[in-house]
Amino acid sequence: MNSKLQKKYGNVESAYDIIENLKPMFQEQATTERCNTVKAILDCKMEKEEPVSPHVIKMIGYFDNLERLDAGISQQLATDIVLQSLNPSYSDFILNYNMHNLDKSLKELHEMLKTVEPIIKKASTPSFVMINKGGGFKRQGSYEGKGKSKANVVKFKLKTKILVIILILE
Repeated sequence: MNSKLQKKYGNVESAYDIIENLKPMFQEQATTERCNTVKAILDCKMEKEEPVSPHVIKMIGYFDNLERLDAGISQQLATDIVLQSLNPSYSDFILNYNMHNLDKSLKELHEMLKTVEPIIKKASTPSFVMINKGGGFKRQGSYEGKGKSKANVVKFKLKTKILVIILILE
């Protein structure tokens, strides 16, 4: 304790009394920090290519900060917030988690998400096939449409939708 505080609280008998006297001095700072932490939690959305582990660890840090500021939230609410902050490619995982009424700690949820991440990334990687003029499927090929320009046709299969991209070569 610095000398000014020691002189002020030197004759106070209990630590509880000292803490109660110090609370008003730091209350405004704690309120600001709590508001900033809540804002960070609400703004925290996982980007498409962001790995899940650093995202969840960051969220857990925010929840720990709220707990330290004596404004903690329930485990279930924290889990719901983490699940809603994930990118849309985790929608099947979230649906499965909620359908089975899983009640896991944030650390257990983190482990589950790390386990399922490679599967989700593999499923969202587009596979492609190039086709030629005859309509046959090939790994490489070109298509000659009307006129004399050549075009590469690339067919991407994304879950149930198919996206066809034609690259014109001049």
